Amino acid sequence: MHRGWPGSGGRGSGRGGWQQADLPPSDDVAAWFAGRLPGDWFTGAPQVTADRDEIVVVGELPALQMQYPDTDAGRTDAAAAEAGRISRFREDTRDARIEIAQQAEGRYRRKVAWGARVGGTTELFTTASVPVMTRLRQPERIVLDTLVDAGVARSRSDALSWAVRLVGQHADDWLDELRTAMARVDDLRANGPDASSGES
Repeated sequence: MHRGWPGSGGRGSGRGGWQQADLPPSDDVAAWFAGRLPGDWFTGAPQVTADRDEIVVVGELPALQMQYPDTDAGRTDAAAAEAGRISRFREDTRDARIEIAQQAEGRYRRKVAWGARVGGTTELFTTASVPVMTRLRQPERIVLDTLVDAGVARSRSDALSWAVRLVGQHADDWLDELRTAMARVDDLRANGPDASSGES
């Protein structure tokens, strides 16, 4: 279903003009999926996120008809029913999702991953795990090793992933401001004078 694309390390989400520019922008990706997906799959527009490697589409499934008591056994049964409902959606829509993913990959040159949510259960499937190479100095390595030694993470790689998730959870407002500022820079660059049209 998924194919590797040359230049997949390029510009993502239509932002950051200082990055490689050989990847199509994905500013309209949520609208594209909203228009392309069958209307009876989800209860509303799906949550669509994209970076330079992957598009992740997560939709809300109709609520379960069965009511479960607010007890340990009831919550366990509810979670099992929700997992079963998501599993049924995954199987029933597999062929159609493959076709839609192939169309989206042709348009945006990113892999497509899917997920579904019902009640308190969210499951992602066919998601990509993309390696990210970095060089760390000793103080940063010590932080990662401390997390590993404390049992928080199994390896330096796992510790780095944990740290990124933690930052994302506690820096949503700052990251939103940063993305807005990046979009503003791109708009100013696009509306500025064309450097290639200068007088000789």
